[in-house]
Amino acid sequence: MMHDLLQIGAFPTLAQKLIDTEFRCHSLAEIERDDALKNSVCGIITRSNFSVPHEVIESLPNLGIIATCGVGYDLIPLDVASKRGVIVTNTPEVLNSAVAELCIGLLFALLRRLTEADRFVRSGAWRCGAFPLGVSLAGKNVGIVGLGRIGKEIAKRLEPFGVTLSYFGRTDQQLQWRYESDLHALARTSDVLILTSPGGNATSRMIDAAVLAELGPNGYLINVARGSVVDESALIDALSRHAIAGAALDVFDNETDIDARFFGLDNIVLTPHIGSATNETRLAMARLTLDNLHRFFENGTVLTPVIAAARA
Repeated sequence: MMHDLLQIGAFPTLAQKLIDTEFRCHSLAEIERDDALKNSVCGIITRSNFSVPHEVIESLPNLGIIATCGVGYDLIPLDVASKRGVIVTNTPEVLNSAVAELCIGLLFALLRRLTEADRFVRSGAWRCGAFPLGVSLAGKNVGIVGLGRIGKEIAKRLEPFGVTLSYFGRTDQQLQWRYESDLHALARTSDVLILTSPGGNATSRMIDAAVLAELGPNGYLINVARGSVVDESALIDALSRHAIAGAALDVFDNETDIDARFFGLDNIVLTPHIGSATNETRLAMARLTLDNLHRFFENGTVLTPVIAAARA
């Protein structure tokens, strides 16, 4: 039996083919104009960078599960889902390596000015002189904000480069790296500040003008977390004044219509939210998303719940 799902957001071609072989997916427009279909939809499949409106959850009488393909779930109104008895799942672990790999790539692109170097060679400027010197990673103090699964993967990959690692989070996890309970103090003592914390109200605009001032004119910021974690206006101001040395961002507020002021800065690296964007990772994420859905429809349980409310 193939179940009817509401699909919110687009998936890569290979993942979409996999989804379509196992479920019947419908758009929001289809469901809104067909009451019978609205009643038959029993699940939502989405990606973590797409919003699931609360009114949509409330409009589907037989909704039992929201399965998001991604680790983040800050764009899903968990309180509304919980009230309705709807289980929410995500896809932890399977994307950790891909995001960590991108983070390391962004870090080197920023410190060694790789995108500038590429343009320098292509433009023919090399014939006229040497490219400006970059910055070494070895010996630097690296602070990680939010040491969850992805943060730990990044820390492990950074260790061989001879850095000193510290982290900030809600609790001291008693790890081999130094715990710092004060975000401002972590920024003050870091040459590089890497953001891997979850999105949501608790972390909104956490990296503000004061934190950036503590990072200082020789400090670098890497964000592979959520755009909402950073006060983007404060960041643009700090980069424009060279109050920090540079930033690399894979996530933004209001994706894909991001703040155009970023484009005029010469001390920033920008990527289009591609942390998990490898063929292998996206297929693994889609497979776990589908496995959560199948398990739910078989026996009411799931593999990786965000919340596991009892059906009303």
